[in-house]
Amino acid sequence: MADSSGMKRLLLLLLPLLASLAACDQLGIEDPAKLAAAKEAEGKAVGSACRHALRAIEDCYTLNPKAQKAAVFAGWKEMDEYMRENKLEGVAPVVPRPGSAKAGEGEAEKVEKAEKADDKASSVKDGKGAKAKH
Repeated sequence: MADSSGMKRLLLLLLPLLASLAACDQLGIEDPAKLAAAKEAEGKAVGSACRHALRAIEDCYTLNPKAQKAAVFAGWKEMDEYMRENKLEGVAPVVPRPGSAKAGEGEAEKVEKAEKADDKASSVKDGKGAKAKH
């Protein structure tokens, strides 16, 4: 009987320990396999979004330096195949590439500046913008 009683005590002590280990996710301890799968899925999503936005794979790598390159490429390639099979057009990106414009200057501001420069140049050619010399 002493063996049975000792076994029950051991089980009663180990049961809460095992239950707490099973709930590691609730404690904030992440499973490495789940973490790797999440990073790969995120990289694929980034790659497919880049392809849909008509971005080159190199641009995608530049814009997302923390993403896994292999996963980004896999997502980009899958989306490319999907778009070709279904004859889908991509969507032009709204956000300019880093370094393509001055900090804080968007596409609309660049277009507006270019139009003003064109208007100024054409008015000078017509003689409207230049002061007449007497």
